[in-house]
Amino acid sequence: MKLLKEAGLPDGVINFIPGSGRSIGDPIIQNKNLAGVHFTGSTEVFQSMWNNIGKNISKYKTYPRIVGETGGKDFILAHKSSNVDALVTACIRGAFEYQGQKCSAASRAYIPKNLWPEFKNKYIELVNSIKMGDVLDFNNFMNAVIDENSFDRISKYIDYANDSNECDIITGGSYDKSTGYFIEPTTIVTKNKLFKTMCEEIFGPVLTIYVYDESWEDICKTVDSTSPYALTGAIFSSDQDYIDSGKKLLTNSAGNFYINDKPTGAVVGQQPFGGSRASGTNDKAGSPLNLYRWISVRTIKETFDSPQNYKYPFMAEEWK
Repeated sequence: MKLLKEAGLPDGVINFIPGSGRSIGDPIIQNKNLAGVHFTGSTEVFQSMWNNIGKNISKYKTYPRIVGETGGKDFILAHKSSNVDALVTACIRGAFEYQGQKCSAASRAYIPKNLWPEFKNKYIELVNSIKMGDVLDFNNFMNAVIDENSFDRISKYIDYANDSNECDIITGGSYDKSTGYFIEPTTIVTKNKLFKTMCEEIFGPVLTIYVYDESWEDICKTVDSTSPYALTGAIFSSDQDYIDSGKKLLTNSAGNFYINDKPTGAVVGQQPFGGSRASGTNDKAGSPLNLYRWISVRTIKETFDSPQNYKYPFMAEEWK
């Protein structure tokens, strides 16, 4: 906001009003001048806002534009031809950078049975080498999660996995808030492709892996149907035919789709960002596509030789 004012933006064009959503949201939505909402947050809150806007639709001067970027349950799907070292790196960076507190963070992974032994050994070794601590020390790859509410919510998923007979925890699984809200980089391996942590958004350093032996087409269908979200996703393969089929089969599974890379790290101005389904309206923040949503087009026609008789030429007698 300070930068915009220094650049010469007049007062009142944009107003910065900090505060809690509960105290600010309702008065804004109730106001007859509401022209649009650009929201980033949870799916539940966005749906509630949209519902309230619908209830007030007759009060507004115009139909509000509604844009939202909400949750995600982002995936990494590996084909049997994948480069294991690249796959391991993508899973670790995708799941544990910023403690998994990204809507784009890798939260579920599908590893083919033929790659699992090599992948597992390399993955566990590297995850166990991760250092946690103060971000001012650049040797630390991870820090604490954002607050106690997040800590408590994420730890409940870990407790659930610890108590389940449908999965094993192969890395992490512990947490401690005595000196900060620290949660270890946790990896769950499940035999149930619809296990709770494969389906629900966690927003923390927890990656759930399903080792598959199904066909490529069948596992793509599983990836597509497991979650209501469609924000980001990645496929790994060194076979172009499977890359092409994966892109087609997962067309509606991720608004930002990655090939042989982690499903995070979209840079504003370089890679438009956004997803559909329960992940939002897919209006691609960071690109002109998003800006077009806020334009109200006015069309002007000026005639320089105005007609002076209401009759058209085809109405003349000689055309009868």
